[in-house]
Amino acid sequence: MRIIFATHNHGKVEEIRKILKDLDVEIISADEAGISEDVIEDGKTFEENALKKARFINKKTKEWTMADDSGICVKALEGAPGIYSARWAGEGAPGEEWIRRLLSEMKNVPEGERDAWFETSAVLVAPDRKYWNFVGKVEGKITMEPRGVAHPRLPYDAIFIPKGYDKTFSEMSGEEKNALSHRGQAFRKLKEFLIKEILK
Repeated sequence: MRIIFATHNHGKVEEIRKILKDLDVEIISADEAGISEDVIEDGKTFEENALKKARFINKKTKEWTMADDSGICVKALEGAPGIYSARWAGEGAPGEEWIRRLLSEMKNVPEGERDAWFETSAVLVAPDRKYWNFVGKVEGKITMEPRGVAHPRLPYDAIFIPKGYDKTFSEMSGEEKNALSHRGQAFRKLKEFLIKEILK
């Protein structure tokens, strides 16, 4: 079975290949499938954005496709930045700007009121366009300043401490983070679905 992952982020593709590595499934990126266009993510939810990306590739290829959309949601900011997480500091702004903007918005929020959560929707689309959505969520809090070195595409990891831990995602090993991350949760649910419903 082959699934085209609707992303141009090769780090993300490798992360998901690791999660699905023991299945008889080949994961290829949009680039590897010869698709270079980007989809405008104008949905109102993570699910809508993920579905839009997956269906765009599905329409072109008529193959199994999947996509995800993630973001960080801060309680004190009424759920912002949410679906705008990657564009909150302006289109094309570097990761440090994302962090700077979020910490600036929270400068008057005290230590005990900095609750936040990361959320991912992972969508799987069949050749007949039927789809399934798998959600992962991890709760935690926003630090007062960045800690650890964040991946350039995942800057919020440096300011997020998951509940029950004293390290930010950036201070954890890849294995440690994947074991509890929102994206890991969502794609492990997708994996279980593939095992039980599709690959049986």
